[in-house]
Amino acid sequence: MRSAGRVAAKVLADLCRAVGPGISTRELDELAAVRIREFGGRSAFLGYRGYPCHACISVNDEVVHGLAGGRRLRFGDIVSIDVGVIFEGYIGDNARTVAVGGCDVETQRLLDVTEAALYRGVAAAIAGNRVTDISRAVQTLVERERFSVVREFVGHGVGRAMHEDPQIPNYVDPNCRQLLEPGMTLAIEPMVNAGGADVRVLKDGWTAVTMDGSWSAHFEHTVLVTNHLPEILTREA
Repeated sequence: MRSAGRVAAKVLADLCRAVGPGISTRELDELAAVRIREFGGRSAFLGYRGYPCHACISVNDEVVHGLAGGRRLRFGDIVSIDVGVIFEGYIGDNARTVAVGGCDVETQRLLDVTEAALYRGVAAAIAGNRVTDISRAVQTLVERERFSVVREFVGHGVGRAMHEDPQIPNYVDPNCRQLLEPGMTLAIEPMVNAGGADVRVLKDGWTAVTMDGSWSAHFEHTVLVTNHLPEILTREA
């Protein structure tokens, strides 16, 4: 899991560095394919339940699962890049939202709050805590800053399979109270909307967008629960 996490982190960092005005989402996806292959891995997303791309690339009001295509990024856009890599039989999963060249103050605040919420969630991933402690940490910060957490998509366990138990909502769900134990590996991933929490899926069957057209941010790490502090496996070396 550590090796898979390092590869996923390196690929994501390369894609984020490539973001700029004029690049297309297809070009970013092609770069993901090249870099994953160079590291000796393969995409955890390509072909998963029929998904047709190597990375999930979602722009502005697209929350998750955006499809790569001819769309060219423009200055002031934000783009969420989600990279999952299978390496030596294990999966590393991480995501980041970046501004294309720059953005306005309120959009930057959305990015900052979402990233901070991720690290609040990670800090709560301590043996003896429960999933609800992660969820509460994320939700409390996001809603205090007057943003909304998406409810239709959640974090999850990850290991040899892309989605494993437990589910990790970014809001407190009394049905998701599993005890956290050393050795668990979790994909913690706040998805935060500037407006309301509701989303809908486009006719392509994949791209989830905000119902009200507000912009959305997404940050994710794969995290190991230990007897001490949580270990982020997808931190770039």
